[in-house]
Amino acid sequence: MAGAAEDARALFRAGVCAALEAWPALQIAVENGFGGVHSQEKAKWLGGAVEDYFMRNADLELDEVEDFPGELLTNEFDTIVEDGSLPQVSQQLQTMFHHFQRGDGAALREMASRITQRKCKVTATALKTARETDEDEDDVDSVEEMEVTATNDGAATDGVCSQPEPSDPDAQTIKEEDIIVDLWTGYPIST
Repeated sequence: MAGAAEDARALFRAGVCAALEAWPALQIAVENGFGGVHSQEKAKWLGGAVEDYFMRNADLELDEVEDFPGELLTNEFDTIVEDGSLPQVSQQLQTMFHHFQRGDGAALREMASRITQRKCKVTATALKTARETDEDEDDVDSVEEMEVTATNDGAATDGVCSQPEPSDPDAQTIKEEDIIVDLWTGYPIST
């Protein structure tokens, strides 16, 4: 029986690694060295940390699952995930853990395989805006805008592949030029 439990844990570990390796936010952070010179090692460590988190906390709610990888990405890669992918990855992780708890190795294998097949190669490049060329380059509070290109099966697409659309059709996108900044404090003013 112990062999079956270890096999299920190995399958869960493989599923966690597949989900994290297919996560575009993590791919971009690693590819661009947001975690420093050890970004690759941090990404591998992240898989083990997430696996251990599930093993220590058997009855996690989805929001708790979302918080953990989100905090790790913020702390280790200085990256805040705002593309809507964190709930999707967290749901995958939680579903795989439920399969692990039931000892359903076939479902774990199938889910890891499906995630791996849908994995996209994501690249991000910094964009230069006209405003940026006129402004001082030493501004440490500036946010760098990036263009993301995802490829799946050799076909390039703009944006991140297989990501959910925003649920609110009336949601507005705030552009950098729409933000009004208080010149005294340097902080954005809400309108």
